[in-house]
Amino acid sequence: MRCDIISIFPEYLEPLKLSLPGQAQRKGLLDVAVHDLRDFAHDRHRTVDDTPYGGGAGMVMKPQPWWEALEHVRTLGDGTPTLIVPGPGGEVLTQRLARELADEDWLIFACGRYEGIDERVFEAAADVMPVRVISLGDYVLNGGEVAVLAMIEAAARLLPGFMGNAESLVEESHEDGLLEYPVYTKPATWQGREVPPVLLSGDHGKVAAWRHQQRLERTAARRPDLLHASSALTPGGVDDRWGGALIAKATPADVGDLLTCTHACWLREGILNDTLTIPAQHETVESLTASLHEWDTYVLRHDGRFIGSVRGKLVDDTWHIGRLMVVPDLHGRGLGRALLEFIQEVAPSDATRFELFTGTGSEHNLKLYKKAGFRGVVQPNGTTVVFTKRRRGR
Repeated sequence: MRCDIISIFPEYLEPLKLSLPGQAQRKGLLDVAVHDLRDFAHDRHRTVDDTPYGGGAGMVMKPQPWWEALEHVRTLGDGTPTLIVPGPGGEVLTQRLARELADEDWLIFACGRYEGIDERVFEAAADVMPVRVISLGDYVLNGGEVAVLAMIEAAARLLPGFMGNAESLVEESHEDGLLEYPVYTKPATWQGREVPPVLLSGDHGKVAAWRHQQRLERTAARRPDLLHASSALTPGGVDDRWGGALIAKATPADVGDLLTCTHACWLREGILNDTLTIPAQHETVESLTASLHEWDTYVLRHDGRFIGSVRGKLVDDTWHIGRLMVVPDLHGRGLGRALLEFIQEVAPSDATRFELFTGTGSEHNLKLYKKAGFRGVVQPNGTTVVFTKRRRGR
């Protein structure tokens, strides 16, 4: 991802050379270039501001230096960049929005100062590139640099290969709409305070259920405003109800819904990959019923409605993950990520690695699995990608 930043205080962006953002630049995952707006002001004093029309306090940044800077930066890369303007009047930066930014190949950040940038700059820019105004929250900063630091770090850490342990991305606060569960490390007893016994039990299913319940309780106590948005999107442990949603082991009574969703989802996959030979496309009631004895299949329901499913099977030390699917009208709401996280959490203790596969034409699946820390290898047939990941701590 390429990020060009225009500012009158280039040194303000120096922290991007530190820690993980700095490592990402050295590895070639992130390309950051900072440009001094004053280089595009041509008077002796390198003036970039003037008094506002209509009167009022403060100064307004002039259009000419900004437009020259934007036109110059646009010549430095390939394709069409997106212009990001930090400002309290924009859409609020969320984890969802950070993921959108991470999917962009090229971003230009315009760091305003004083009372802001002449509005005509944004009107002209919108004729040649997308323009988005983004806010950190309902408060005012002296300039856009602090916001840009936050935006780039929030987006860059979602790039494949950025995090040393990519699994942490799917377990942290806001990734699926809930806050993160409490974490503990050695020693088990400290100042008379004990680590919760369930974390020492070695039972991954119980640990997963406990962690999910802690996330719900912490979100309810600290950010109750998040609960409505998350209630239908986040599965809990087996038998754990939340906002009408329930994830539980599939039974023969679920086969009808499973078959309908399987055919709907894999028709789309077949179109994307130009094939009618995907086994899921040819499932029957009988074959799906039989599969319940071979796979640990989980179904997710909300208010009684089937909305998604995923399954896993242990072969030697590998937990094979399959049939991750969400009903078509709920795509894009985070259910797929949540189901993928869940099926890994409930894997048997003997599992030391995870494996799943998809088609080379399934771009959404490819992005989902990469962001979840899986590494893919295209198979000799050229149409299938097998993804694997080591289980954390194994």
